[in-house]
This record gives sequence, C-alpha cells and structure tokens, in this order.
Amino acid sequence: MGLKIHTLILDLDMKLMTELSKIDRFDASWATIEKREGHSLKQLKSIATVRSVGASTRIEGSRMTDDEVAVVIEKLSISKLEERDQQEVMGYFEALDTITENHESIGISESQIKNLHKILMHHGEKDLWHRGNYKQVSNAVEANLVDGTKQIIFRTTDPGLPTQDAMMQLFEWYHSDQETIPLIKAAVFVYEFLSIHPFQDGNGRLSRLLGSLLLLKNGYSWIQYVSFEHEIESRKSEYYKVLMQTQQNRPGENVTAWLTFFISCLINIQEQLLAKLEESRTEQNVSQRDKRIIFFIQNHPGCGSGEIAKKLDMALPTVKKSLQELVANGILTKEGQGKATVYFAI
Repeated sequence: MGLKIHTLILDLDMKLMTELSKIDRFDASWATIEKREGHSLKQLKSIATVRSVGASTRIEGSRMTDDEVAVVIEKLSISKLEERDQQEVMGYFEALDTITENHESIGISESQIKNLHKILMHHGEKDLWHRGNYKQVSNAVEANLVDGTKQIIFRTTDPGLPTQDAMMQLFEWYHSDQETIPLIKAAVFVYEFLSIHPFQDGNGRLSRLLGSLLLLKNGYSWIQYVSFEHEIESRKSEYYKVLMQTQQNRPGENVTAWLTFFISCLINIQEQLLAKLEESRTEQNVSQRDKRIIFFIQNHPGCGSGEIAKKLDMALPTVKKSLQELVANGILTKEGQGKATVYFAI
C-alpha cells in the first residue's frame, strides 16, 4: 500500500530509501568540503550558473549555447534585449541569482512565487500582460521535438478558480506537512506545480528554479555549485516520459516514478560535483612548469618529449620527469615506447 502525500501516492521501497540516505550522507559531509574548497567553489558556481541558465531555457526551445549565454550575462548593462532567447536567458539568470542570494528570506507563498515569475519574465515585452499573474487561458504542457514540432505531454489545471484553489491547497499542504522529509516534499511540490501549470508561460523554467529554492531552503547548499538544469536537459526525453506517464492517472496518481527520477538527478549531480572538485584539486597541485607542458600537449596531441622540450625551451631530462609524473597521476596518457612515445591530455 502506498503512502499518501498531499493528494498523491508514493511507494517508498528500500532502494528509494537508500538513495535518499545517500544524498543526506553527502549533505552531512558538505560543510567540511565547502570550507576546504572555497576558491574552487567560487569558480564552479560561476560555471554552474551559465550551464543552468542555458540548459533550462534550451529545454523550453532556446537555441543559445552556453558560450552565447555567458556573453548575454556579462552584458548586464544592455538596456534592451531584442531577441526572445536573450530575454529569457537574462530573466532566468536574474531569477536564479535572486534565489541563490536570498533563499533564506524567500517564503514558499503565492506572493513570493508570483514575484519570482515577474523577475523570470521581466525582459520579455510579450510577457507584460501575464507576468506575475496566474493564467487566464488554458495551457497544456508541450515538448519541443527535434523536428520542430510539439507534442502534448499532459493537460493542466483549468484557469481561474481551479488554478487559484489548487495553488492555495499546495501552499497549505507544504506548510502543514511536518512529517514528509524535505527531499520528498521538494520533489512533490515541483511535480504539483508542473501539473497545475499556474502561469500562462514560464512554468517549466520556474519549476526548476523552485526546485533549487526548496533545496537551498532546506540546507542543501551544494546545489548552487552544479547544474540541476543541465542534468534534466541531458535526460530531457526521460523527463517528459516520466511526467507524461505519471500524469495520465491524475488525480490521485502514484508519483514514485517522478520521485525516482528527481532523486537520481540529484545523486548524479552530487557525483559530478565531487569529480569537478577532485579535478580542481589536481590542477591546483600542478606546478607552473607542468601546466605549460599540459597546455602544449592539449594543443599538440601526440607530441613527444623532444618536441616539448624544444618548443618550451626546457631541459629534456626535466620534461621527461614531468611527463612521467603527469602520466602516473592520470593527467596525461602515453602511447608507444622509447623514442616513439607520444603523449595526450585526458
């Protein structure tokens, strides 16, 4: 028999409980990691922000690359963003920045979520009529397919009083439920928000922002250093499939598949974060001389020690010693033997 949470059903088996525990074990050790990795985390947050903005807007149809997103974000002084993709990128960046900087003071309430929607849609002139207000026209959740067509994923709550009532009940449940653990509450809140689709546009983007907000408010501060949105983008087909299959049984549906997907995304990005921190530590432990050698090999893959020594004006024995250590540390790989040995960056 499933567990009832809000109006939904959830089957908590041992596998799912183990995965939830895995996330919390990581979170328990995060304070120590955060203190130790201060410099690296600052860089990772900047990278994660760009990836999050780019991924979340691309899920909804934007064609901007992360490099193009970074350019738009850097040009904060631009007074008018002409292209729709640029408007959405800047809106998402400002909403995400608001959340990461002010999550402790942002309440889970109608007024606060409407305000986040205003920020998200701020730069789009076409969004002026509806931003910050619940929808006035029915809207279905659609997926943008690779051939340019759209596929309806599921129908949403009707506009007007049905949407108003559904959102009020969602807020009441979130604040009154003191038994459900925070990770499950976050996943359920995001799912219900997507199901209701309370705003005319921007619901998908706002749902991902709310996911980060709920995690941050419950102490999962590591979420800001790796892109949850990029993980969802990389599993976009699975994301839509889970939503579609779960929604087919609404109301009172079983959301175990959605929670499983949500939790697996978090576990994956935790592993990505640890890998990035390990990579940063490795780079910090590399000398300037070794960095020059690595950079040269990255631009001249398959080169030998003699060529490296000549081009970088280094003694051949010194280069050979560095190459041996870099291979041993897993930073470089080598092929061949003796004078025919060549090197590649990993």
